[in-house]
Amino acid sequence: MVFNTGAALLDAIVLAVVSKEVDGTYGYKITQDVREVIEISESTLYPVLRRLQKDDCLEVYDMEFGGRNRRYYKVTEKGRIQLNLYISEWKSYSKRITMMFEEGRSNE
Repeated sequence: MVFNTGAALLDAIVLAVVSKEVDGTYGYKITQDVREVIEISESTLYPVLRRLQKDDCLEVYDMEFGGRNRRYYKVTEKGRIQLNLYISEWKSYSKRITMMFEEGRSNE
């Protein structure tokens, strides 16, 4: 992808991915789901997860899986509110950008 992905967009995508799972989801699965829309490394993703946890948008818990602990992430109420804000802002932003692109094409 030629466009850079800023911190707010990464936060929004991660919150959207985690919010799809009612009981939460684990880091590797989050990485795979995010990679369906943007290319991201685990070394980029885990700081995003920590930041969202620090901001009380995600809660974290560990659960045993296959003889070892797996860390799960779940969206908090504050995280849902933040995700709704991101969705609203994205709709407005993407509409303005699309209009700009379409106006540029019509002048060709």
